[in-house]
Amino acid sequence: MIKYDLKCENAHVFEAWFKTGASFDVQAKEGAVTCAVCGSTSIVKAPMAPSVSKKNSFGSERENRAKKEINKAALAMTALREMRKSVEENCDYVGPQFAEEARKIHYGEVEKHGIYGEATAEESKELQEEGVEIAQIPWLPTSDA
Repeated sequence: MIKYDLKCENAHVFEAWFKTGASFDVQAKEGAVTCAVCGSTSIVKAPMAPSVSKKNSFGSERENRAKKEINKAALAMTALREMRKSVEENCDYVGPQFAEEARKIHYGEVEKHGIYGEATAEESKELQEEGVEIAQIPWLPTSDA
């Protein structure tokens, strides 16, 4: 296994493991390697410094912790983008009529189905007080561009 630092067209740097150097080349050419932050498939190998192990290297420990936190954030962003994609593919967009449509579903006025849209804080509070099941999710843009 080989670990590469990769960089997307939007300058996001992240790490990925590959079976061989050639496997990265094949996957990148096929568009199978995606940026964990923005989803771009335009990926290149980023310049890497050789890994030199030093005892009690405080700086490298701090750098490793920082990289782990960046990777966690990138994974969270990817998960939120995947959640958005799933909602958009499987639910009906009702826009600012969300509260009205959610009530119709809750009270059986229309067939139960997934919806998404916008609601004010007041509308959300009223829906919750009525027992209407709703969830608010961070709605990230599909890319940084």
